Formats: sequence, C-alpha cells, structure tokens
Amino acid sequence: MNDDETSVGLGRPPTTARQAGAKLLWIGIWLAFMSAPVKDLADGNHTPWATALGVLGLLVFVGAYLVLVFRHTSKALDPFRVRASIAFLGAVAVLMSLTLGRPWLVLFVYVSVSVGATLPLRTARWLIPAVTAVLVAIGLTYESPRETITALVFPALLGGFAMTGIRQMIRTTIELRQARATVAQLAANEERLRLARDLHDLLGHSLSLITLKSELAGRMLPDRPELAAAQVADIEQVSRQALVDVRSAVTGYRRPTLPGELAGARTALAAAGVDADIPADVPEGLPEEAEEVLAWGLREAVTNVVRHSGARRCTVTLTPRQTLDGRVLELTVADDGRGGTGTTPGNGLTGLTERLASVDGTLTTRATQPRSGKGFTMVLSVPFESGLGSAE
Repeated sequence: MNDDETSVGLGRPPTTARQAGAKLLWIGIWLAFMSAPVKDLADGNHTPWATALGVLGLLVFVGAYLVLVFRHTSKALDPFRVRASIAFLGAVAVLMSLTLGRPWLVLFVYVSVSVGATLPLRTARWLIPAVTAVLVAIGLTYESPRETITALVFPALLGGFAMTGIRQMIRTTIELRQARATVAQLAANEERLRLARDLHDLLGHSLSLITLKSELAGRMLPDRPELAAAQVADIEQVSRQALVDVRSAVTGYRRPTLPGELAGARTALAAAGVDADIPADVPEGLPEEAEEVLAWGLREAVTNVVRHSGARRCTVTLTPRQTLDGRVLELTVADDGRGGTGTTPGNGLTGLTERLASVDGTLTTRATQPRSGKGFTMVLSVPFESGLGSAE
C-alpha cells in the first residue's frame, strides 16, 4: 500500500527514498521557528558582506542540524561525531548571535533540541541547562533581556527535555521489537526441540524393534525360514503402526490452534503498525474441529486487515453467547479501515464459509461504522456446549 511506502514506524530507519523524505519533512517542519533570523537577513539590517556571511552560516547550521537529528535520534552511530556536531552547532550559534544580533538567539533552541535528541539522558540533563544558560548570558547583553528570556528560555528547556523523552521512547520501541524477535526465535527453537522429542518418542522404540527383528530374521533364514517369516510379519506390523503414528503427529502439527493464531495475529498486526486489541485466553471446552475452523477464520481475517484494509486499529474478541439454537462462541474481528470494496465475497471468505458449514457454524460480515461505511467486521459463530452441564 502507498501508506506503507511513506510512513516510517517508530524506531525504524527509513528504507526507501519516500520514507526518508517523510522523516526529513517531519524534522524539517520545526525549522519554521527560523523565521526570526531569516527576517533579520531579509530586512537588510546588515552590510552586504555580513548578510552573505549570515546566509552562509544559517545554511550550514540548518544542514548540520538536519543531518545530526536525522541520523542519530534513535542511536548514536558515532558518539564522537555526535558530540563534535553539537559543539559545532553551539559554536555557530554563539558566533551568529554575538555578531548579527538578538534574532539569532533562536539557534540555541535548536542546539538544545539536538542535545536532547542525540545524547543519553545522563549527559543531556546537564547540557541542556548549560546551553540555555549560554543563551541567557548572551541575551542579557542586549536591550530588553526579559523579552529574550520569556521567548526563548522555556522553548529551549522544554524542547530539549521533550526530545530526551522522545529519544527514550524510540529506543524502548527498538528494544521491544528486538525482544519480540528474540522471543519468536526462542519459540521456534522450542518447537524444534518438541518435534525432536516427539519423533524420538514415536520412532525410537519402533525403529529399535525393527532393527532387532531384522537381525533375528537374518539369523533364522538359513535354517528356520518359517520363524524368519514370522519376524518379517512382525516388522511389517511395527512399520505400519509407526507410519500411522507419524502421520497422526504431523497432522497435529499442521492443525492450526486458536491460541497459536491469536499470538500470530498479535505479531502480524504489530509488524504492520496496526494497534491491536487481542484476547490472551481462549475459553475451555471448545471442540477440536470448531477451534480449527475459528483458527483458520482468524488467520484469514488478519491477513485481510494487514494486506487490504489500510486500518489503524483492529479488535479481536471471543464471546460465548446463548442463542435459541444453543450455546455458541463468536469470534469477532473488527477494523477501522476502508471497508469492503464490493458485494461479492472472495475465495477466502467462500472457503471459510464452507469450513464453518462443516461444523454447523455461520459467518456474517458488516461495516464497522454502518453510517459512513468505513471499517470491516467479520463474525464467526460455532457451536460451543462447554458449561451447559454446570449451568443446568
């Protein structure tokens, strides 16, 4: 989707030219506060030579600021270069303020923001007040210093410390994403170990028995062929049973489960930048066939949300209900995306309807916001008899 090409997730570096442009625009929009020095140059308050140097200094300052904040907000790739860049910005701000006048004091606000955006909190918490103190010291040399303090000191302090919070939030997001990837890898490793244990339990005894009986049959063949034939028959029986066990195990691995699909939906929606509200628990007593159908339905619904809806939020609920036909479990997947594009169901919904029919379930769809037609809601209902005995 086009939104994915231009939007950059929090803590994610831009991967395309359009994403880089979007991030640069987000950073550059705050340069609107540079209107004071620009107006000072445009008003012709200085000699042509001073104006030319002022334009050059402003361009250099803005370029260094944009590069610094663009590259090092989430992580300082080169700490020495970051500190050198901040020192350079501070030197330019001091030089321009002392030579061209009070309108150039706004440069210190950007120095403070750069400190908060790129340096660790333990450094920024004293360097931001230091930058502000230099601003105040230079501002006191001009007329009406109170106006300077009121206009610039608070933006310098608030902007700097606000950026420390944003930087910490971005770093926390990156760490959470890395932790999620680590958990997924650990889960995959655990699944491999479980598969290895199950295969060992299923095949270890059978293969050992087949090997033993094969050796016995080999020793019996010259003199006692009837006993060797009996051993071969036993080998065939054990082999067939092992094959049945392996097929049963593989079928169990392939069958989707509702808890597994809920976890997968949480990961898929988070990776797509969709704010998800997904239950953590599944009601007990759900028949295996019904659970499998709901798992397939959840997978289909989440796939549609990620690929086609353009949604910002998705809500998944599991609700037991008592109806005239008996107790049912409803799985509802609702998003706030663009909604359905037509009245003809696709292959996914058609196949899902057929699966539900096999367990006497139903599928209904509607717009999440009926008046505007926005959003898409899918409701899957399957029979759920758990708890009826206790209720009676």
